[in-house]
This record gives sequence, structure tokens and C-alpha cells, in this order.
Amino acid sequence: MSEPLLQIRGLTKIFETSGGPVHALEDISFDIPRGSITGLVGESGSGKTTLGRSLLRLVEPTRGQTIFDGTDLNTLGAGQMRQMRRRMQIIFQDPMSSLNPRLRIADLIGEGLKAFGICNRRERRDRAAALLEEVGLSGDHLNRFPHEFSGGQRQRIGIARALALEPEFIVADESVSALDVSIQAQVLNLLLDLREKRNLTMLFIAHDLSVVEYLCDQIAVLYLGRLMEIGPSRAVYQKAMHPYTRALNSAIPLPDPRAKRSRELLQGDIPSPLNPPSGCVFRTRCKFADADCADGLPHPVAVAEGHVSYCKKIEVLNDN
Repeated sequence: MSEPLLQIRGLTKIFETSGGPVHALEDISFDIPRGSITGLVGESGSGKTTLGRSLLRLVEPTRGQTIFDGTDLNTLGAGQMRQMRRRMQIIFQDPMSSLNPRLRIADLIGEGLKAFGICNRRERRDRAAALLEEVGLSGDHLNRFPHEFSGGQRQRIGIARALALEPEFIVADESVSALDVSIQAQVLNLLLDLREKRNLTMLFIAHDLSVVEYLCDQIAVLYLGRLMEIGPSRAVYQKAMHPYTRALNSAIPLPDPRAKRSRELLQGDIPSPLNPPSGCVFRTRCKFADADCADGLPHPVAVAEGHVSYCKKIEVLNDN
């Protein structure tokens, strides 16, 4: 892979609540190579959205570094960060709730351009029409309102709006999870085309590992705010080296209905982030866990080039 556009080092987010501190993210470190798509997967409550928004400082990290093209974003003042956001955008999960229903499509797509004073109204309208064409819609739709479109079309409008400022990096937060399967495939292919055309770098957040494997160059697996495994998509998909990743993999339906695969069912629910388990936070649901897993945090173990697992039982996993 190419050199990293983003370097994430020790990123931590702690929310202070009436019940005590919630460690939403704890010591997250990995790189996102320039021009690549990195998938971020995990169950609900694992911290995926918090991580994506922390990278853009829509959520302020508690500590750690987010180094974007050589600049540590967490050291920037509000004005500097505002300028940096021209290079970083987000596509939200629910396109309807992220689009102002009172604005026409031309104004929605041109919001960022207007905010930064980049061009006049006529130029914004022309650029919005071109962006609609680029994402597979018609420039004739500029005068319509969001409710006049289907869910897939609204997501394309959200993508067009994210592209308006010519960003280098995009966080796609569960951007296809609310769509029908056939529409999902169309949007995924659109994202791949845009990556190639614009040399975009993306963090694609999802709970479906099969979608992420299709789209992404590397996959990061998150559980209870901690990184479990990260590596090239094919390696993580075919040779997972963390029990949690293997459980996620085993839940993916096989395309051949006659094919059989053993399921690795997870026991119980994710523990409360108010009181996470000691040591490895996954140990309470792991069939390989023993007393050693409760003592001290697991260190990253290099499985292969670019493939890292955070598991003390990696020798056992190698034999299974």
C-alpha cells in the first residue's frame, strides 16, 4: 500500500456520565493509506461511529493523535480545523435525517461551497448539477426536495454533497446499511468508481463484514472500544487471527446454499463500557480465554506484513 494519509496513534475517547466514565475508545492505533478504503467493523456499541467522528473532530478525542497528511488535527484551533474540514467530509447513515427537508437539492449540495465562499450562486448551481451527474442522478433534479427521492437516491445526493468541496478523505458511516441489497451494490460500486476517479481515501464503517471485504483494501475490527485485529481484507476475511473476527466471519452467509460452515456463536452480550472486563475486553465471550487473558492488556502481534492481531492466544488460533 501507499504511504498513509492518516496516522492514528493512541486515540482515546472517554465520555463522562452520571454513572461514571465510559471508555468509548481506548488506545486505537493504525494507519489509513492514501487512496485506499479501510473498513471498520464491529457490533453495535463497539465504538465505530465514535472513532469515525473523532477523526474529523466532530467528537473531541480525550487524548491521542490523528495525523492527517503530516498535521496533528488534535492540536489545531477551531479556525484551523474548520479550514482542514474542506479536505475531510462525512457521509451519514440516514440520508433523510442529514438533508434539510426545506432546502432544494441545489442548495443542499452547495451548502459547503457557500459556507466557504468558494463560488457564486450560479457557479454553485452548475457544480451541483455536475455532481449529481457524477453520482448517477440527473442535473434536472436541482429544484426538487429530499422527500421526492428514494432512499438510494438520497444517499447519492449525500455523496454528492460530501464531494462538493473536493475532499481527500471521507468517512462513510454505515452509508449503505439502510438500503436494499440491490441498491447497496449500486452505491458500493459508485464509491469504488469515485475512489478511482478522485483518488479518495475512505474509512468505511459497517457491521456487515462481507460488504467491507468486497469494498475495502484493509479491515479494522473494533470491539468495546478496542482494536482486535487489522490487516489486508483478504487476510482478515480468509485467515482471521482473532476469535472475535472469526465469529464475525462465520456469520456471513455463503453464496452456495448447499455449502456448510461451522458457526462460532458468541455467548452473551457486549459488556457495559461502564465496567469493561479486565485484561482482554473480549475474554468474557471467548472460548479460548483463560486466567492469563484477565491479566494485562494484549499486545499487538504481527501475523504477516500489515496484519496485526491483539490476542494472547494467537498460538492456539494458529492450530485451529
